[in-house]
Amino acid sequence: MHRLLVVLATIVLTSALGFSAAAAPAVAPTRGGTLIVGSGTDATTLDGHLYTDSPTATIMEHMTETLYELSPEGRVQPRLALSHTVSPDGRTWTFRLRPNVRFHDGTTFDAAAAKFNLDRVLNPATRAPWRFLIDRVTEVTAVDSTTLRLVTNAPFAPLLAHLTHSGLAMQSPTAIQRLGADYARQPVGTGPFRFREWVRGDRVVVTRFDDYWGEKALLDEVQFRVIPDDGARLAALEAGSLHVAVRVPPREIERLRAGRDPIVRIDTSLRTIFVAFNVTRPPFSDRRLRQALNYAVNKRAIVQSALAGTARVSDAPIAPNVQGYSPVPVYDWDTDRAASLLREAGYSRERPLRAVFHHPTGRYIRDAEIAASIQGLARRVGIELELRTLEFGAYIALTARPREQNDIQMYMLGWGTVTGDADYGLYALFHSSQWPPVGFNRGFYKNDRVDQLLDRARVTVDQSQRNQMYAEAMRLIAEDAAWLFLHSESQVTGVRAAVQGLIVHPGERVMAHQAWLRR
Repeated sequence: MHRLLVVLATIVLTSALGFSAAAAPAVAPTRGGTLIVGSGTDATTLDGHLYTDSPTATIMEHMTETLYELSPEGRVQPRLALSHTVSPDGRTWTFRLRPNVRFHDGTTFDAAAAKFNLDRVLNPATRAPWRFLIDRVTEVTAVDSTTLRLVTNAPFAPLLAHLTHSGLAMQSPTAIQRLGADYARQPVGTGPFRFREWVRGDRVVVTRFDDYWGEKALLDEVQFRVIPDDGARLAALEAGSLHVAVRVPPREIERLRAGRDPIVRIDTSLRTIFVAFNVTRPPFSDRRLRQALNYAVNKRAIVQSALAGTARVSDAPIAPNVQGYSPVPVYDWDTDRAASLLREAGYSRERPLRAVFHHPTGRYIRDAEIAASIQGLARRVGIELELRTLEFGAYIALTARPREQNDIQMYMLGWGTVTGDADYGLYALFHSSQWPPVGFNRGFYKNDRVDQLLDRARVTVDQSQRNQMYAEAMRLIAEDAAWLFLHSESQVTGVRAAVQGLIVHPGERVMAHQAWLRR
């Protein structure tokens, strides 16, 4: 079992994930300058254990680091840890940590600091949304300054993959204890950049950390600018006031490719876009209505029209480049079947089903347009959807309310399985232990068999057996129509030609760790 766990923990995911990174520059890098990245949403918190969204993770990963990382080439590899061993029973993991690492406040990163961070995530009082990533850990011990020991209550197959997640990043215990609640505005990590300022609704700025333990950053500064409107963000890129713009409107791809600057790039992603239903409240406590909406929506047309063919229609709750993915029967466009299910449930065009559909704007590619398309397609079969939009931070808070306070009927979100392992994409979103406020199962889905399969897959070290469990679980989730299954996103990013060395990671991270500006 020890050998199997080590093999599983160090598995190379390159062929499955299809990672891409910027090509090596043809000229020597130059040092200095400020890179400006335009995003659609502001950070939600700068406490690395408490954020829940990918744009915030992009910012945090410039300042904080994890014990392991999923590299741009798709490997689970050491970061602040150097190596690990696993006991024969698969329950004791011993990590050798990198020496001579300091936090941005000058304090030392060591095993005691790592224990503080993991204990903080495990402490229910912290309300860390990422606790489920290590909830099988029963004991964390700092053996000596560079040796950390974790004990789990059973073999835990995805542990090493989970330790790559930025929600388990190492942050300064001294700063957290000194600042208390104010720490969320003044983060202190070990990364190549350190925090400078956060102007809410406008920008987060990080500057090079010259005492970084690894290869020093080339840029003096990175600014993450908030520009919610896709068109305005692209216009700023073309005008030169941004160097990088995320989520370029797909319809602009061909026009941009006709020029030389900016450059548009399409990169693979681990993100699935979906609409979740609150399955515990009417009307969507009736499975027939959830299925009807799945049949009513032409996902292929949405991908072709709103996304210019850059996405892939979902055939599972997770993206194809996730370890454990397999296609399962979902819902083809069938308006007759949708109308029939509605009639069975007592609705029709003359007596339409009425529901409120919450959706974000500026967070996902063409999210507001996609919501409007769903509304129009649903109306054709007798489903009247009222669209409601909120600022993204408020939107996330609204969807995360506990069941007793949560009256949302259906809502659009995305989920990037950034660890590359299906446990993160399925357990977090479909296991009944993950209902808010502790987890991300915001539709309050519960299926006892799905729970059982996801629990077993966590403690099973044979990957082929795990894959079978995930396949059955995903088939049941699709049959239950827990979601309106939409598509897996690609990342469409605009980059000024002067930008070199930028990495667009499939975990939806724009990484400027070794980026530089050609002069």
